[in-house]
Formats: sequence, C-alpha cells, structure tokens
Amino acid sequence: MLGMGVGVETAVVVAGSRWAGVGCGLILAVVFAGLYRWRLLRESAGLERALRALPELKPVEPEPHAAEFDGTFQVLQGTSQRLQKRLSGAQEDRLQLEALLNSMQDAVVAVDAAGRIEWTNQRMQRLIPGSSAQNPVRIGHALVQTVRDPEVLECVKTALADRTVSERRTTTLLPGRIFEVNASPMPGGGAVAVLHDITRIEEVERTQRDFVANVSHELRTPLTSITGYVETLLDHEALTPVAQEFLGTILKNATRMNRLTEDLLTMARVESPEAEMRPVAVRADVLVRDAVAAMRGLVQDEAAELEIGATTEAEVVADADSMLQVLGNLIENGIKYGRTRNAARSRVVVSAREVAGLNGNGAGDGVGAVEFSVRDFGQGIASEHLGRIFERFYRVDKARSRESGGTGLGLAIARHMVESQGGTIRAESELNNGSNFLVTLPKAR
Repeated sequence: MLGMGVGVETAVVVAGSRWAGVGCGLILAVVFAGLYRWRLLRESAGLERALRALPELKPVEPEPHAAEFDGTFQVLQGTSQRLQKRLSGAQEDRLQLEALLNSMQDAVVAVDAAGRIEWTNQRMQRLIPGSSAQNPVRIGHALVQTVRDPEVLECVKTALADRTVSERRTTTLLPGRIFEVNASPMPGGGAVAVLHDITRIEEVERTQRDFVANVSHELRTPLTSITGYVETLLDHEALTPVAQEFLGTILKNATRMNRLTEDLLTMARVESPEAEMRPVAVRADVLVRDAVAAMRGLVQDEAAELEIGATTEAEVVADADSMLQVLGNLIENGIKYGRTRNAARSRVVVSAREVAGLNGNGAGDGVGAVEFSVRDFGQGIASEHLGRIFERFYRVDKARSRESGGTGLGLAIARHMVESQGGTIRAESELNNGSNFLVTLPKAR
C-alpha cells in the first residue's frame, strides 16, 4: 500500500509540472503576440505616413483581410484618387499648352541637354524639309540631324552651353524666307528655340527705305536749283524790301527742305543692310580734335564756345568718317540748344576717357572702351524725353527745333552709326543744368 501511495504522489507531481510548463508557454505566447501586435501596429502607422507622402501611386482596389490594415488601405485608396485627379488635370493642362503652341504662327522646338528633340509644334514640322503628318519629326533624334541651318544650330548651341538667351537671323532655312531665331535655356536643362518669320517685315522696311531714298534723291535736284536761283536774285540790287523778305523766306525753307532730304538719304543709307563700315584703329584724341575742327565754321556763325576737355590717346575701333559725323551732330545740337536764356552764347565741351566696359560700369570683355562726351550747359532735357530723343523725328521742343532748322533725324542717325560699330550712345541731363551725350566704343586690342 505504501508503494502505491508513493507512485500516485509522483504522478501528481509530474502532471502538475507539465501543466505549469503549458501555462508558462501560454503566458509567453500571449506576451510575444502582444509585442508582435504592437510592433505591427507601429509599422502600419509608419506605412500610412509613407503612403500619404507618396508623389505617385496607381489605384489599389483589394480589400485587407486583417482589421489592422483598414486604415492603411483607406489612406492608400484616398491617395490614389487624389493623384489620379492631379494627373488628369496635368494631362489636360498639357493638351491645352500643346494646342496653344500649335496655334502659334512661330515655329517652336524644344531640345534636351544633349541636343535631342523633345517636342515641336506643327509650324516647326512644316518648316523642316521632308516632314509631314504621315512622317512627322521624330522625338529623340538630334536636332543637327533634322535642321541643317547653321544659324539655328549655333543659336541653340549657345543657349545650351552658356545658359543665356541667344538671338540670330537666318536666310538659309527656307529659300526666300527670313527668320529671327531666339533660343532660351530651360530651368531643368535643355533649351527651347522660337523661329519668327520676318520676311514680310523686312520687305516693308526695304520698300520704305527705297521710297524715302528715291523721293529724297528726286527732291534734291529741284531744291538745289531753287536755292541757287533765289541766292542769285537776292544779290540783285534792284529788289524792293518786300521782295527781299519773300525771297529770304523762300531761301530759308528751301535750305531746310534740302537739309531734310540729305538727312533722309543718310538715314536710309545707314539703315540699309548693304551699308558698309570700315572700322580701323584710330586714336580717341584725334577724333575729338578733327570733330572740333570741322565745326569751327558753325561756331563762328553762332558765336558759340567750343572747347576740348580731357582726352586720351587710347585707340578705338571705329569708322572715322562715321564717328566724325556722329560727334559733329552732337556738337551741332549742343551749340543750337545749349544756350540758356541768360547766356549770350552757348558753350560745348568735347572730351574722351577710358572706361572699363561699353556701359561704363565695368562690364566688358576685358579689353575696355573709350567714352566720348559732348556736354553743353543749356536748359537741359526733361526726364520724360530722355528715353525718346533718339527716335526719328522726335523733338523735345517742336517750335524751337523748327526755328533752328532741325529735322529730328540727327540723333537717330548718330544712334544707328554708333550701334552698327558695336558701340552705345546715351544721354544724361537735368533741367537747367545742361545735357551730356555719351558715346562709348570698344578699344582696339
């Protein structure tokens, strides 16, 4: 009996140990399951945050099998719907932009950083030889393989390499057509080129120049005859005072018309594409002295003071005859309009100095420039007129200009001559404090 009792006690102890082990295992399983669930919920929250920050996502339809992922899939579906709306709106905007560019009369082509075509409008495709609706320009091909015009290619190359706006003019893209090419770099790399057909504009301008030149040339001969006959009659001693007054008025107006025709011919000549400049290296002080010497006769007639200020021996690249005409026009304006009400005569000072660049503020190619100054001490020019005084036929004081015989073309002629030689011209003035006309030309290397 004692042996049987010991065996029962032993069996009970063994069974209790087993249940204790099972209980510990269940407790550990619950703990690990709780930890796993906590970790899973934390990862799910991080996944939801990541989905909200996604820039692009395709629609997702499947439903989750676990309740823990309900929020994740709701965020995923909401993000997909919002992105689809944005993508649809972007597609509509792109189609509208393409329709707008296709409706343009200018040709537009966009290239990537390697010079490969990314997009062209319909006008550009019509300009490219061999392209059609059935055989359009192929995207991804190099622009140099599609467009053979050197000016267009050079313009785009400059925009890609220097990241600056480049402008060119080409007459070889299509026979008989003239295009103005503008290429601009794009922020993300690449460039876009716009080709504007200016053939009609060039034809109109050429017709206007030819008309003005022909009319002026035809008027020159009769005006010269009128002037000569009137001068001959004025030398006659038997004229009455009334006849002398009338003949004087005729001579004054004929001289004014003759001067106008000469200025119109000069303007047509300097604006003509066939106008030739012969720039050479010439000393700045020599130009100043020659210009002052050429105006001595006008100085004596107007009883004016013409002085030479500080000069420099630096050489500039310029057409000497054109620059003498420019400085002469500026000196003449200073003599005619530089007289104040209290002064008996006008005073003009001509000078020249070296500057860092063409605009006088240090910008340039390192060679430098020379700035010519023609300064008067008259009534000055109001600020609202300074931006327009270089326009053709523009007059600050119309009555005064008509009385002095001005044509309104002198400053316009000067501007064209200076700019055609790579220089700049501008005016500085204050009322009752005179005017200063500044001409800047590049120095000779």
